[in-house]
Amino acid sequence: MGVTGELPGSAQLVLAGNVVHLDEEPAVFTAMLEGWARQQTARFLKQSATIAPRVRRVRRMAEFSGLYPWQWTPAEAEAFIGSLRVCVSTARGYECDLRLFMEYVTDGRYGWPETCWQRFAMVPAQMFSEHNSVVHVSDYEGRPGRRPLSYEEVQALFDAADGRVESARRRRRKGALPAQRDAALLKMIYAFGLRRSEAWGLDLPDLRHNPKVARFGRFGGLLVRFGKSSRGSPPKRRTVLLVPEMDWVAEVLQQWVAEVRPLYSPGAHPALWVTERAGRMSRRSVNEAFTTARDLAGLDRVLDLHCLRHSYVTHLIEFDYPERFVQEQVGHAYASTTAIYAGVSNDYRNRLLAQSLARRHGELLGEAT
Repeated sequence: MGVTGELPGSAQLVLAGNVVHLDEEPAVFTAMLEGWARQQTARFLKQSATIAPRVRRVRRMAEFSGLYPWQWTPAEAEAFIGSLRVCVSTARGYECDLRLFMEYVTDGRYGWPETCWQRFAMVPAQMFSEHNSVVHVSDYEGRPGRRPLSYEEVQALFDAADGRVESARRRRRKGALPAQRDAALLKMIYAFGLRRSEAWGLDLPDLRHNPKVARFGRFGGLLVRFGKSSRGSPPKRRTVLLVPEMDWVAEVLQQWVAEVRPLYSPGAHPALWVTERAGRMSRRSVNEAFTTARDLAGLDRVLDLHCLRHSYVTHLIEFDYPERFVQEQVGHAYASTTAIYAGVSNDYRNRLLAQSLARRHGELLGEAT
């Protein structure tokens, strides 16, 4: 197949043919990475979130092996993956990025095989196949410690967050307002099942009335504009409705919007969650709100902010909401993803068992047959 010099990332566009490099091998490698970045940019992939991490992984492979891509073999790839001290899913991520890079440099349309042969009498070859890749055998390969919080743990977390407010007030410390903000933020994240970035990106106009439930006021739903994006696409949007079991959060948000937030003097800034400098909270501060309350509550340090989202999914299922409704609420493309989040309690399963027994046999759970 002939070289298509007009393709973004082709060798002809990133490697000047009439220039003689004093150190040719690193120059060609750098041009490969630049071309790969251009090719991904043309597909509207994000520079900071996708392209830059991929390039760093390829560079790390080169540093480990001491070789260049046209010299790499499956042996180098296997040794590199074996040297990583990471979880299975992260190792698979490395393999995927390296495989994508090698697909790019071995594709004749971009001209790298011809360039490498002319300059080094070698051509790059794919290193990974089904025989030396990490096998995907489980739907969930994250940290085992990440799990939904029980109702008691959620209450302990909120009590600890509220306790920070009372403690700061008693000591007449300056931190009472941030503590009150953090407590309201955590309650909202749980009550709507939000990701960190989704909560971080909320503006006041994103608070929505639900005409079907007027008693929730302006807090009947949230327009989420910073949902998790697919590769090459902008953040996904969705509207999350407030469910009756979480209606207590409407009062929390009303107090924040009407009484506490104005004390920050945010002016015309639209952010729902603001700082004392009248700016939007950072994503890191959102995480810190959780970890501070978690540690004060004495909860397992393995638990992180995302566990509140797991808790939301689990508790909606235990409230008997249909799976499709739960999936739409949290913005999952596939029901299988929602299922991974769920970790229903023994009480819930026993209740289902009791209902099934009553329907089929007229028996009560625990009653002698």
